[in-house]
Order: sequence, then structure tokens, then C-alpha cells
Amino acid sequence: MFGSDSSAAGAQASAASTLPPNFECPEVTVRQGAATLTSSANPAEPTAMNLRHQVTIATTARECRLLPNNILSIKVGVQGRVILGPEGSPGAVDVPLRYAIIREGVDPKPITTKLDRIAVSVSPGDTNVLFTHVTEGMEFPMPRGAEIDSYVIYIGFDPTAVQEQKKPKPKPAARRKTS
Repeated sequence: MFGSDSSAAGAQASAASTLPPNFECPEVTVRQGAATLTSSANPAEPTAMNLRHQVTIATTARECRLLPNNILSIKVGVQGRVILGPEGSPGAVDVPLRYAIIREGVDPKPITTKLDRIAVSVSPGDTNVLFTHVTEGMEFPMPRGAEIDSYVIYIGFDPTAVQEQKKPKPKPAARRKTS
């Protein structure tokens, strides 16, 4: 008895995780203006001579899976490069990568977004380093019909995340004792 019940449950689970026959995982596109991240010793006057490092995106890949309850799960891989400039030095380089799934059209609609902070280590003696990163867990309900064809996975560097990290967090206000 248990064999037939578990076989039926397994068949239902695999049927729920089967993508439609003509399904194509949304394309990965590097967001215009977000393909390069630079850091200068003097941010007010960035020049080639005061460049600490430059980070670029080289290649991307993606994989889609249909989870139970018709949830689409997307995994995105990125390969990039960190290049040290004249003012750069070995150590960890903070790389903030933003992923966004957008339904394109007349009125573009964000579906989900994710920020990953990657620490890329540059060893002494190296002036450029390749890095790879894979993000998982970008999930949303599978759209109906051919609507998925208008979805795009945008990736790019998020310099505002770097600025937010540098800002000191406000201290909580001191509470006054009441007598």
C-alpha cells in the first residue's frame, strides 16, 4: 500500500515542478550604467591616477526551476573582475551586486529584487582578480500564459549600497527620566 501512495505523491511533485514545453528562463541583462563600479582616493575628483579599484561584470548565467505551488525559482551566476588602480592595495573589495526581475512593457513592473554584498579578496602581488558569485532564492509566482516572455533579470553594481554602508547609523535618542 505504501508503495503506490508514495509513487502517486512523487508523480504529483514532479508534475508540479515541470516547466512548460516552450519555456525559456528570462534573459539576464546588465543594467545600463551599472556594469562598472569604481572607487577613487578622491571621490570629488575621480581620475585614472587616483583610482583605487574598478570592478566589472564579464559573464552571466541563469537557471530556472518550478517549485510546488507554481513558484518559479531563479538562480543567477555572475563572473566579474576586480582591477586595482594606482591608489589600490591588496585586501577585501566590497562588491554590491543588485539583482532585479522586471516585467517589461509600457508600464514596467518590478517583480523582485535582491542585493548581495560580495567580499572579493585581492592578494598581495595581484593587480586583478576574477570572482564568481551565484545567488539563489529569487522566487515569485509563475505568471500565466506567455507573460513570462516579458520578464528580464537585470543585474548591476549598486553604488548606493556602498554609500549607505559608509554612513554612520544614527544613535538612538537618550531617554529622559521623568520624576
